[in-house]
Amino acid sequence: MNLSKRIGLLRRRMSGSGLQGLLVTHLADIRWLCGFTGSSAALAVTRRGARMFTDGRYTAQAAEEVAGSGVTVEIVPSGPPVAAVQWLAVQVAAGSDPAAVGFDSAHTSVAELERLKAALPGRLRRKLLTPVKSLVEPLRWLKDEDELAIMAEAAKLGDDLFAHLLGFIRPGLTEAAVAAELEYQARVRGAEGMSFESIVASGARSALPHGRASQARLPRRGFLTLDFGVILKGYCSDMTRTVCLGKPSAREREVYEAVLEAQEAAVASVAAGVECGVVDEAARSVLRRAGMAGAFSHSTGHGVGIEIHEGPRIGAGQKDRLAPGMVITIEPGAYFAGEFGVRIEDMVAVTRTGGRVLTASPKALIEL
Repeated sequence: MNLSKRIGLLRRRMSGSGLQGLLVTHLADIRWLCGFTGSSAALAVTRRGARMFTDGRYTAQAAEEVAGSGVTVEIVPSGPPVAAVQWLAVQVAAGSDPAAVGFDSAHTSVAELERLKAALPGRLRRKLLTPVKSLVEPLRWLKDEDELAIMAEAAKLGDDLFAHLLGFIRPGLTEAAVAAELEYQARVRGAEGMSFESIVASGARSALPHGRASQARLPRRGFLTLDFGVILKGYCSDMTRTVCLGKPSAREREVYEAVLEAQEAAVASVAAGVECGVVDEAARSVLRRAGMAGAFSHSTGHGVGIEIHEGPRIGAGQKDRLAPGMVITIEPGAYFAGEFGVRIEDMVAVTRTGGRVLTASPKALIEL
């Protein structure tokens, strides 16, 4: 999608919310709207103009990245959000309701809001800025064809990394060594970084849903959970596979098969128009029938894109409906403290007719 079209989509949402202007400070939103990837910026959008404020470190970078977005770049010595809100005040204060500039309350602290108000003329401090629920993030939920292609590429890189690890893993290695090899190979193969701190959890530690890599050594027999993602061209991937070192016990195999059935049931339920809670229930009901309801302690999934956790949330009772272009994770698990845990996760792109699984790594139990 042309970047200038994204600003147009935002303006339509602003108009529907009765806003004359909008202050955008969340960097992921700014990147999606105008392409800027730096670490300091604020974007001011009105119904007729858009201006991004950043500092002198990004003079050349901002001009290059924002070109073609319809956004003007202004370099300021400090405080891009302050400069942005002052510009907005000038643009909308004359001839319109002064209480018409929105800011994202989820990404603005109380201290920052007070700082912004203090930078305004006294007559505008109480009325100019109004908190709004993010207008940009729901737009980011729906990926265009270019975004979907990048995310498929990122998922493919994750698959390649998993295949590499299968030849690297052996008993006695530390979890940290496995994570280091994973992250080294990701960089060598083109990743900009990892989507999040890699989870490498073995043996009893596999029962920790967020068991970050430790100095624990891989056992001769037991589960190993690998949950990781890469950032490629600004977009995240996310996948989980649980493998078995040695031969699994009958109970371990039973749990693995139940989680796999739950995961595949949830994937099969993905379709445009389906409520997110229905997808969650598709996984949860399988584990409930298997007597493992209490072992599934988190939501079934989440949206993913420029950020590793985006909307919608695939959780119990969630009423948001899936739509074509969304990319979500499906990642049920079962965890038994002090024993072991199993989680299996794919990224799924929602299509008009169902769901397209972007993750291609095998899900049948692998014994190493």
